[in-house]
Amino acid sequence: MDMTERKITKIAREVSALTVQMMKAEGVGTAEFDFIHLVRHNPGITQAEVRERLRIDKGAAARRAASLELKGYLVRRENPQDGRSQLLYATPQAESLKNSKASIEAAVYEWLLSDLDDAEKAAFCETLDRLYRRMKAESRAGFPECRRLIEGEGENDA
Repeated sequence: MDMTERKITKIAREVSALTVQMMKAEGVGTAEFDFIHLVRHNPGITQAEVRERLRIDKGAAARRAASLELKGYLVRRENPQDGRSQLLYATPQAESLKNSKASIEAAVYEWLLSDLDDAEKAAFCETLDRLYRRMKAESRAGFPECRRLIEGEGENDA
């Protein structure tokens, strides 16, 4: 039984909903934000690589790239190794968008913790950090323990 009632997920979903609303007010949708995020973390990526990683079709990738370039979030440069493709780079405006998303999330989490006293905040943050480190280590290992638990539950349900 899940004692947490998936509340971490539910809180994150609510924060994400607010972030999406705020980002849309800046003229960027979630699909565009995913595109920007990928390019920011992979400067010089080709549109074909973006399509492959985001699992989107050629037309959708071309439309998003053109839209983001028009909005000032991306620039395209010729690929010196392949004259038929272009390399994508995030602009400083895209970097500020990242900071904007992070600042929205930080403000919401700060507000959320504001009802706790200092001792409660410290205990919560210590526990949260411990859980995060455990999950990050599990992720880096390819999720072996989580997969084992999930697959084990599936066998018991049959």
